[in-house]
Amino acid sequence: MLLLERLESMLPEGLRPILRGLVAYGLAEAGSRILRVFAIIVIARQVPPAQIGVAALALAVFEIVRVLANSGIGQRIIAASDAELPGICNAAHRLFYIWCTGVALVQLIVAAIIWLAFAQGEIALMLVVLTGVYALMPGGLVRVFLLMRDGRLGTTARIGAAQTMLDHALSMALALAWPSAWAIVLPKLLTAPVWLILVRRARKWSPAPGVTPAPARQFMRFGAGVLGTELVVAARQQLDKVVIGALLGTEALGYYYFAFNAGVGITNSFIAALSIVLFPQLCSEKDNSKRRQRLIQATILSLVLFVPIIAAQVLLADIYVPLLFGAQWTSVAPLVAILCLAGIPAIFGALCTAWLRATGQPERDAAIALAASAGALLALCGGTSFGLTTAAWAYVAALWLIQVPIAFVILFRLPGRTSPTFPQALNGASS
Repeated sequence: MLLLERLESMLPEGLRPILRGLVAYGLAEAGSRILRVFAIIVIARQVPPAQIGVAALALAVFEIVRVLANSGIGQRIIAASDAELPGICNAAHRLFYIWCTGVALVQLIVAAIIWLAFAQGEIALMLVVLTGVYALMPGGLVRVFLLMRDGRLGTTARIGAAQTMLDHALSMALALAWPSAWAIVLPKLLTAPVWLILVRRARKWSPAPGVTPAPARQFMRFGAGVLGTELVVAARQQLDKVVIGALLGTEALGYYYFAFNAGVGITNSFIAALSIVLFPQLCSEKDNSKRRQRLIQATILSLVLFVPIIAAQVLLADIYVPLLFGAQWTSVAPLVAILCLAGIPAIFGALCTAWLRATGQPERDAAIALAASAGALLALCGGTSFGLTTAAWAYVAALWLIQVPIAFVILFRLPGRTSPTFPQALNGASS
């Protein structure tokens, strides 16, 4: 803590909350990351690559469908004023239940298609079982976004880390007792009640009686942009596995899934926390020039924090992969190193997302995400003609060539027109 205080004292005042938020997520995630490594070790030694591939396909479809739940409703809670907060929360609570029910129905339809059209009964059954997650999510979502609005990012980070650690612990136990794809899939459902209990204990809230819920139109414009971004990012992060499985087979997918999780998967959650921490800070800043200055400072801080970690992963993959995961995975170490390079564009993507959402431009964020996702997946498809390694190089190169230049234009352009804050953009849209 003394080191953190000294580091904070060296930073501009606007960056201190961002650093505290990132440190909170980092400390909360440290244990889960270590446990994740152990889980990957156990799974890699116990579960055959083909079964890992089956689990990867099921979870890829699940994650793509689940991203529909990221509808932007919660961001409206974060940006709400004190006066409008009760009405916003009442409306959000109702919308979360309606929306999650719809997402569950979509997943059931997808499961039926997979079963009837592709004869993948086991994957379809996994998706049916995982719809139970959507029955539990709405009871805690308003409270999660209220915690973020309150600035209690350390609390949300600890809750997420607790759920993740339990997920990994259950995966290890199930892999030892029942070495199959279900050992990887089932913990996603089994840990959902724990998340709900922890969230409800951390933040007390109930619908305000007599308060009229805010109109749904206040959620729609911003929500559409957020949902669009989340969908295309999820498509990129999950369809890459579908592409590898379809074009190179489940065994190749097992190697790819392992390499992703042993490499960039370890740092992805930290990078994702960047936009979570930065978004409320940018929303709270009313002066455009100060907001942009805070963004540029956050960019420099992010690169200083994350680039050395990613570089170490790339340079040391040949050493730590066989040492941690076993000699049978030595040949996959170059693939781990290649995929780790995708972490750099992810940093710029997280920064752009926070900025564009905070300035009321979620549709622009969605367009950039669509370009990056489409380019990366097309490059991956082309690369599979030459093998798994070439496919990984093509995927990473496309992200660098699309995300990084666009981010530089957005993050470091000369200030021209004044961008509104998120609340100002909403008020303008509804007037």
